Amino acid sequence: MLEARLKKILSVFEGKKGALISIFQRIQEEFGYLPEDALSEVARFLKIPPSQVFSVATFYAHFYLTRRGDQLVRVCQGTACHVRGARDVLETAQHRLGIKTGQTTEDYKYSLERVACVGSCANAPVIMIDDDVHAKMTPGKLVNILSENDECAEKSET
Repeated sequence: MLEARLKKILSVFEGKKGALISIFQRIQEEFGYLPEDALSEVARFLKIPPSQVFSVATFYAHFYLTRRGDQLVRVCQGTACHVRGARDVLETAQHRLGIKTGQTTEDYKYSLERVACVGSCANAPVIMIDDDVHAKMTPGKLVNILSENDECAEKSET
C-alpha cells in the first residue's frame, strides 16, 4: 500500500531536480509524516545520498518522522501566555493526555506540542487544537475541551 501511494506521488516529480521539499510536503500530506521507507525511496528516486534526504527532513520542524496524532494540540508558551499561566495549561495537557510535549498518544488521537507563539497575545494563554484557537485558557477549560473532543470522536465512530 505504501509503495503504490509513494510511486504515485513521485511520478509527479519525474525529471524534476530540486524537488525534495515539495516531495516531502506531498508525502507528509498523504501519510501524516515521512515514513522511513519513503525517505529511502526518495533518495533512490532523486539519486542523492540517503544522509542528505534525512538531513533535510530533520532540519525543518514542520516535517515529522513519526506518525502524529489525528489532532494536534499546541500550547503557546510565548511571553504573554507564560505570564498568564501557560505552564499550568501545558502541565494539565500532559497529565490529561498521558504524554509529554512532543509525543503522541498510543491511540494516535492526539499529539502535543509546545509552541513559542501563535500570535494571539491579547487572548493569552492560548492553545490550538488543529487550526482552532482557544483563548484565555485555564487548566479546567482545557480538560473540558479535550473531553468534548473525545465525546465528539466517540459519537462519530458509532
